[in-house]
Amino acid sequence: MGDILVGACSWTDKELLSSGWYPEGHRGAEARLRYYTTRFPLVEVDATYYALPSTRNSTLWVERSPAGFRFDVKAFSLLTGHPTRPGALPADLRQAATGRHGRAEADPALLDEVWLRFSGALEPLLRAERLGTVLFQFPPWLAPGTTATSVLRQCRERTEGWPVAVEFRHPDWWRPDRSAFTFDLLTELDLTAVAVDMVQSLPTSIPPVTPVTSDRLAVVRFHGRNRAWGTGTKEERFRHRYTPEELSSWTPAVRVMADRAREVHVLFNNCCGDAAVRAAETMSRLLGTPSAPDRTDGPDSPRRRRPPSGSAPAPS
Repeated sequence: MGDILVGACSWTDKELLSSGWYPEGHRGAEARLRYYTTRFPLVEVDATYYALPSTRNSTLWVERSPAGFRFDVKAFSLLTGHPTRPGALPADLRQAATGRHGRAEADPALLDEVWLRFSGALEPLLRAERLGTVLFQFPPWLAPGTTATSVLRQCRERTEGWPVAVEFRHPDWWRPDRSAFTFDLLTELDLTAVAVDMVQSLPTSIPPVTPVTSDRLAVVRFHGRNRAWGTGTKEERFRHRYTPEELSSWTPAVRVMADRAREVHVLFNNCCGDAAVRAAETMSRLLGTPSAPDRTDGPDSPRRRRPPSGSAPAPS
């Protein structure tokens, strides 16, 4: 069975910082990360979606984390087709990037430069074997079709050699009549499919399928089950405290995913107060996973695992 790593989708969220989860004496940037790594073996970096990462920050993350710890890094918004403010770009790119409606225009030259800087900034994580995966969370308007398939192929070409996970926000990707095509495409490109837990009563709800499309890594992200998903403030969208019963319904599927991939990342995105870290603590107990990294081997370690085949049973 592959390793199962559990963590939260941020260690710097303002609501988490004010929740009291970090003890006294652990309020500075370095102390926070060092404390977090004693509690979990994995974290998702969401700040890289809003602004390009820097080599300096990646280097500091490596220095402040132990061997075996994993950072899953969200791709910058411009690289996933989301609206991007020119102010989110480095100063020397802003003027050339300003387009209509005050958004950065994704012209080829700009994209080339952004891809170059984004990948360069992650090199310290990659060299230190701290990079778990790069998460490409595509917008809800990226529906299955010829254009979307081309986007995925271009994404893989740009990220050759990287571990990459893909989360779709358009539900048609995992509808019963489309899921086999999606599975085959991601498997062909060696892109990890991200399984999602979210409220299931909305037209935009992503089905709770658990495909394993890469034998290196499988990923599950828990967004909470608030009906305000897609509307309202961030706190309204993500305000949900998972019960042990809700999390227990996922443990069989997670274990099956671990039979099919060398590493499984379980991440909590219900970032409202300390809800995400508390859910991660509960899930760690339910799965019996370590609370801190105790390995130096990663998703590409040469251990023999059963190859991926279809989906694990969906949770109830």
